Amino acid sequence: MNFLKTFLLMAVLTVVLVLLGGAIAGENGLIAAFILALALNMMAYWFSDRIAVSMTRSKPLEEKEAPQVYRALKELTANAAMPMPRVYLMPTEQPNAFAAGRNPSNAVVSVTSGLLKILDYAEMKGVLAHELAHIRNRDILISTIAAVMAGALVFISRIGMWGMMFGGGQRRSEGGAPVALIRMLALILAPLAAILIRMAISRTREYGADQTGAQISGNPKDLASALAKMESYARQRPMLQLNDAASHMFIINPLSARGLSNLFSTHPPIRERIERLNRIEP
Repeated sequence: MNFLKTFLLMAVLTVVLVLLGGAIAGENGLIAAFILALALNMMAYWFSDRIAVSMTRSKPLEEKEAPQVYRALKELTANAAMPMPRVYLMPTEQPNAFAAGRNPSNAVVSVTSGLLKILDYAEMKGVLAHELAHIRNRDILISTIAAVMAGALVFISRIGMWGMMFGGGQRRSEGGAPVALIRMLALILAPLAAILIRMAISRTREYGADQTGAQISGNPKDLASALAKMESYARQRPMLQLNDAASHMFIINPLSARGLSNLFSTHPPIRERIERLNRIEP
């Protein structure tokens, strides 16, 4: 089922990217965007772990630097009969974590420096179990593909807007006003499409990872406690330097969206996640 979802996601994102290329540069844009989409899909599939690490500026974390992280992961992977993932550190004070990679044998888990400071061992174990659940459920490949393609959509739309503003007089005249209007709408709506695509990486994946993670760790209340503590700190320390296209990969919303922007959040409300975890019997 996850293979089918991955294939469908690749197909939808490819179509959207190709149409956007056509809106910007006609037939040549269609061809160029199609080639770009194929290249991005292949790159996202084979190098999803490296892409996620690069986008978040994570660095390898040695066992001697974080022995408790390695101790927890060794216990959890033994319980879940999973390979040990590579471990990375994201240098930011916001407490957060994410997993990436195309399968359990090529997976990474990255934690932030802020996470290491505020969580006790049991809470840390709950968070790491959640990330291992994403790896086991094969969620992380789809998330990385979405991050790469959503970022490409935003980038291309910006190129198109600048082109129309500073060199597009001739392009605007081709096809008359209706065609120019279609191009303009495509460029304006592309960033919104990127947001909706990331939202399409269903919020239920977080609920599923919470539940599976609770089974792996054996104590759902540890993760519930960690989520409450992390959200409180994250609201005071949003990751302002983070590429928005990667925000859905994290265990909690790294941009700390509030108010109307919550309508476009890729994460379900923390309160609902905590309530569900508290209803799970250890």
